Amino acid sequence: MLYTGKGDKGDTSIFGCDQRFSKSSDIAEALGSLDELNSFLGFCKLESAKEDISIGEISFQKIIDNIQQNLFIIQAEVAGADKKITKEKIKELENLTDQIEKELPPINSFFVSGGVELSSLIDFARTIARRAERRVVAVSNEKIEEIDPNTLAYLNRLSSLLYAMARLTNHKFGIKEESPTYK
Repeated sequence: MLYTGKGDKGDTSIFGCDQRFSKSSDIAEALGSLDELNSFLGFCKLESAKEDISIGEISFQKIIDNIQQNLFIIQAEVAGADKKITKEKIKELENLTDQIEKELPPINSFFVSGGVELSSLIDFARTIARRAERRVVAVSNEKIEEIDPNTLAYLNRLSSLLYAMARLTNHKFGIKEESPTYK
């Protein structure tokens, strides 16, 4: 059954917990932001399948799929399950980001989002990732659920990787990065 009616008054519960809490609580916000990020990355994954962009031998489509799988681990952890992001998963993000940076010119300023559609979508995913990170940090700070430091590190690295992927996409299409004019 896709509906139970239990949340009709604006409350919900999480994995392994009989206690109900507000759907506007920090934990509900964190879980919702992670879910939104995962869903939007699904769109990015579909769009990346149309392009031949990879980091080394790994396609953007495969990278994004792997990120989505890891976000399910994070969602489970935030919901109270005994699931954790490993240091190896953080290293994977760092290695991918390092590989991209070798192909790109150095960053001298912020950049105006845009260029090709895939770059814009990935950059938008980056902003959702930052929001999800802030929401998970709030859960951690409030001690609502114990959040492993690796999870916080993973979310922080994720937005960096997404930024690098957006830049690489434009670079591969010959799009020059536009700096803000501040006028």
